[in-house]
Amino acid sequence: MGINYIDRMKNAARTDADRPLLNGARGVSRQQRNALALEVLKQFRLIYGTVRRHFRRVEATCGVSGSQLWLMQEIELAPGAGVSELARRLSIHQTTCSLLVEKLVSRGYVRKQRSTQDQRRVGLTLSRRAVKALGKAPGPAEGVLPEALAELPNEALQSLSTQLRKVIAELRLRDERSAGRPLADL
Repeated sequence: MGINYIDRMKNAARTDADRPLLNGARGVSRQQRNALALEVLKQFRLIYGTVRRHFRRVEATCGVSGSQLWLMQEIELAPGAGVSELARRLSIHQTTCSLLVEKLVSRGYVRKQRSTQDQRRVGLTLSRRAVKALGKAPGPAEGVLPEALAELPNEALQSLSTQLRKVIAELRLRDERSAGRPLADL
C-alpha cells in the first residue's frame, strides 16, 4: 500500500528539514513549507466538515437534501422558472437540475405548469409542503459555503479563485464532472 499524503509530508519534513526550497520560496525550509501545507489541508477539512454538517442538519430538519432545499429556494425567488434557468442559478449541469426537479415533483414539493403562451415551456412552482420545509431550514438554503463566499470582498474572492486554480492544476487526478454537481451531492 502506498504512503498517504500526511506521511509523505511528515517524512519530507524530517529528511529535508534544513534544505531550502527550489521553487521561489527563498528562506523557507522544507519543514516550514510542509507545516504550512498541512495547515492548509486542515482548513480544507474544516470547510468540508462544516459543509457536510450543515447538509446533514438540513436533511434531518427539512426532510430534503441540501441541493433540493437550495433548488426550492430558487423556485421561491423566481416562481415559474424553468430547469435551464434554475441550473444556471445554481451553477450546476442542466441534467443534474432536471433530476433534482423530478425528485421534488415526485415527492410533492414542486409542481410543473405549462406556459399559456408557449406550451413547450414548463415553469416550476412550490407546493405548501415545500414552503413549510424552507421555513424550517437551519441556515442558508444555498449552503454555508456559497454564503461565506458571497460575503468575501471582491479582491479576496478573485485571489481565492486564482489560488484554487493553481491547486486544481496540481491535482494528479481530477473529476471535472464534480464541478457541475451540487456540493450537497458530492
